Amino acid sequence: MKKELSAIDAKYEAQKIAFGPMYFQAVVALRELGILQFISNNRKGVSIETIIEKTGVSEYSVTLLLEAAEVLGVVEVEDNIIKISKIGFFLLKDEMTRVNINFMNDVCYLGAKNMTESFKNGKPEGLKVLGGWPTIYEGLSVLPEPAKTSWFEFDHYYSDNAFPEALKIVFRNNPKLIFDVGGNTGKWSFACCKHDPNVRLKILDLPVQLKVAQANATERNLLDRISFHPIDLLDRSQEIPKGADVIWMSQFLDCFSKEQIIQILENACNAASENTTLYILEPFFDNQNFPAAHHSLVATSLYFTIMANGNSKMYRVEVMKDLARQAGFEIVETYPLIGDSYHTILECKKRD
Repeated sequence: MKKELSAIDAKYEAQKIAFGPMYFQAVVALRELGILQFISNNRKGVSIETIIEKTGVSEYSVTLLLEAAEVLGVVEVEDNIIKISKIGFFLLKDEMTRVNINFMNDVCYLGAKNMTESFKNGKPEGLKVLGGWPTIYEGLSVLPEPAKTSWFEFDHYYSDNAFPEALKIVFRNNPKLIFDVGGNTGKWSFACCKHDPNVRLKILDLPVQLKVAQANATERNLLDRISFHPIDLLDRSQEIPKGADVIWMSQFLDCFSKEQIIQILENACNAASENTTLYILEPFFDNQNFPAAHHSLVATSLYFTIMANGNSKMYRVEVMKDLARQAGFEIVETYPLIGDSYHTILECKKRD
């Protein structure tokens, strides 16, 4: 957006914000009622009458939703013929957009009304629309649908694309034992086992999450190579065990405040030897190639406020480096935007 706006343009931009929730839900309705897909299937254009007839949606509904879609630039209207626009195409076909819309609609939308209270209290006050846990992490395995599916699709979308290149980096020195800290469903550990038939993994996470990871490992016949260590890293009395060649933290530290990150990394530093390498994988919002990624990651910080834990966020790369240094690590290498992903890897060693 231009820094200098006329009063008319500025007022228009303000209305986009004021009515943003309505227009968002209009797009969701266009998609869920099959209207947008039907228009996309008729790339040369289709009349409103045909849309009404073929979708079985009322004239009232189709008319209102198409008026909203035209305002948003989702469709183009000329001589009563409706065509899908580039924006509409991305709303339907782009995986990042699909995942983000589902996440916002199914996980965040109802809770967003509680944002002000979340900032006041430092707690995820919006989480109560999904369940009664103090943070979302205790409830991930039992989230109601469709929130559960949308949460995990969102989480995996913003990590899985980084794995192929990350595996090359992590396995350059042939680690034999990797600690997967905050291992979630076990996807990284399973990828490691597939990459190297000799490596062993230990997944460290909350007990409720380990149940899911263990069940997934059982399905893959990997219990002989993957072990599980229940731990609450916000409890200072619970220590990360020693002995790892690699300590891996994938999209984990952004789930915590700065003070908590230092505490967790100090725990990791105490567990590390001079031969241990810590890898931090994060989508730093100030280190992105495209504005869509920056926009999405900043919005994700607000999800942390209202739904996750009330005090974490997506960080700038230099902030994370500074927190690692405060915890006793030095940054020996930075791998920016690895592979086809939004992620940077920080390679860290315990400071002498």
